[in-house]
Amino acid sequence: MHSLRQKASEWSGIDTADAFAIDDNNLFFKLSSTFHQFLHQVSSVLSQMGLFWNSISCSFLLIALEIRVYNDEEEWFRSIFANSKKEEAIQNLYEFFVERMGGPTLYSERKGDPALIGRHRPFPVKHQAAERWLHHMEKALESTPYIDADSKLKIMKFFRHTAFFLVAGDELKNQNQRVP
Repeated sequence: MHSLRQKASEWSGIDTADAFAIDDNNLFFKLSSTFHQFLHQVSSVLSQMGLFWNSISCSFLLIALEIRVYNDEEEWFRSIFANSKKEEAIQNLYEFFVERMGGPTLYSERKGDPALIGRHRPFPVKHQAAERWLHHMEKALESTPYIDADSKLKIMKFFRHTAFFLVAGDELKNQNQRVP
């Protein structure tokens, strides 16, 4: 059986080395000032709309989750998140992303090891859902003018590989449940 990372690479089309090219640079440091610029523009608009805001400087994640993922036009996709709290999901993704991009270890300090497969165990993470989530993340990145093209590419490769890593984990979970 392939390792989960091998399956993720196969299904995502992203080599593991390319997925983890984010480790070659501290994207958090590189992008932190641009995120803060974007933060000031987006925060007032979101608060006027009555949307959750929690001083998230990586605000494209907020846009992706708050506006796109939880308001997706496809009911089957929204239903995946029905049992999760939006504010907690946003905070978790934000803190994980900040930490993974080279910033402070916010996620690990609050929740411990990310253990992505275990934490996503309650959710059906199938190929179609991964592609839909990636669609939203890509659209959110595209709408963020303060992130350079190279950083966007690295982020999307990481997201793509990680999404399919979770699909591989979900498949493994389902195989284990079928074994008597």
